[in-house]
Amino acid sequence: MAQDLTVYDPKKFARDQARVQSGFWPKLKRVARRVPFMDELLAAYYCTIDPRTPIQAKAILMGALAYFVLPVDVIPDFIAGFGFTDDATVLYAAIRSVSRYITDDHRTRAKETLNKALAD
Repeated sequence: MAQDLTVYDPKKFARDQARVQSGFWPKLKRVARRVPFMDELLAAYYCTIDPRTPIQAKAILMGALAYFVLPVDVIPDFIAGFGFTDDATVLYAAIRSVSRYITDDHRTRAKETLNKALAD
């Protein structure tokens, strides 16, 4: 049986968590209608705040969410058609590596939040 090789760095996790806590919802509100992977992004977020999620999985997802929140990244978000490509790639890799921890409950909460946000 393969062992989980993810190294958990408490300092990096704390930085990523602070960045996500301060910037996730404001950015989400600004870009929700332009991001095609919003449901996955929200499911990842709900997985990170779930106390049942192992810390290593939280750290991986928190890193991806922090990248999404960054105001400057490899491909600026304002570039039409390509702006969120790098964010999607980072998120996809993170989700793929910890997919067993993203539950139906996380996905349901994500859909409910997205439906509510887009109805406003």
